[in-house]
Amino acid sequence: MTGSYRGLTWDHPRGTVALRAAVDEPAAPVVDLIWDAQPLEGFESASVAENAAAYDLLVLDHPHLGEALRTEALRPLDELFTAAEVEGWRARAVGPSFASYELDGRAWALPLDAATQVSALADPGIEAPTTWAEALELASDVDTVLPLTGPHLFLTLCSIAVGEGVEPGAGPTFLPEPAVADAMAVLERFVPGAHATETHNPITVLEDMARQGGPVYCPHVYGYVTYSRPAIGRRPVRFVDAPAGTSGRRGSVLGGTGIAVSRRCEPDAALLDHLRWLMDDRTQRTFIPRRDGQPSVVAAWEDDEVDAAALGFYSRTRRTVEDAWVRPRHDGAIAFQSAAADRVRAALLGHSDPARLSRELDELHHRHRPDPAIQERP
Repeated sequence: MTGSYRGLTWDHPRGTVALRAAVDEPAAPVVDLIWDAQPLEGFESASVAENAAAYDLLVLDHPHLGEALRTEALRPLDELFTAAEVEGWRARAVGPSFASYELDGRAWALPLDAATQVSALADPGIEAPTTWAEALELASDVDTVLPLTGPHLFLTLCSIAVGEGVEPGAGPTFLPEPAVADAMAVLERFVPGAHATETHNPITVLEDMARQGGPVYCPHVYGYVTYSRPAIGRRPVRFVDAPAGTSGRRGSVLGGTGIAVSRRCEPDAALLDHLRWLMDDRTQRTFIPRRDGQPSVVAAWEDDEVDAAALGFYSRTRRTVEDAWVRPRHDGAIAFQSAAADRVRAALLGHSDPARLSRELDELHHRHRPDPAIQERP
């Protein structure tokens, strides 16, 4: 008799359909598992420690790892799987998807889903910009939108800096004033004061783009393969690589999700086999993408049938995933991300002072990083 388990994922078809369907899939190892879902905003900012106290499995974002390590909320993968299995998942993951869940010398989650910020177009007649200069030119001619809520303006600011060859947090300041000034100059063109009250997260942005008469261009939004396919009453959204900076790098901040096992969970062989099945190359190439999922393994991203079914989503955004920057994962990273996003909004919609914003981001970065003992490295 297998154990009974409860998991928490995020409330979108990409986060729920495949996981719930796998529980009833005849080809999958049998497990007694129920998946609950939380809104995107909870997924981005809710306490991983509190969720881990209530659930056996968590679908989480990698910036939560610092809190998870401090509170001992999760079981490391090497307690559950062999070294060969862990190394295999690391080798088969697209871009830094697996590496983003490695912290303090151990891996803490299985990268079920891979995503990063890319560009989106809802008009097949529009040529996709390849640089931010081209993006600004297009935005002056067509109805353009950008995610404004949650962490997203801050993440796009970081992405523009990454494209210019500046790694956030790698120097004496989190982002030097010249990098902030350059990024603000771009963002101010997309975020005029008239739109200050809009409440767009990536899902609502893509919903708007998918409806007839909605915006036709978004230069920077997390890619959702579910919107790349046509549906009744909805037009398909074409996803392409994010704009490149002068460094040639496609500036973007890694997203995606990982499945972690909470410390409260005592997984039996059936649950571990079920997780192995979800991460299997065949499952990731067939079962996951056929049920609104967005696979994380290279084999799926390079599969011609998977790519064709998604109207080129994978081949047109692969370079950006490979180039993506991994966010801070220290304890306090979520609080830093939220506070930094508030400062970026205040700058773009108010004081427009790059020097002030650079100082504020640096102060926040130091304030929300209390424990240097946990190293942000594999």
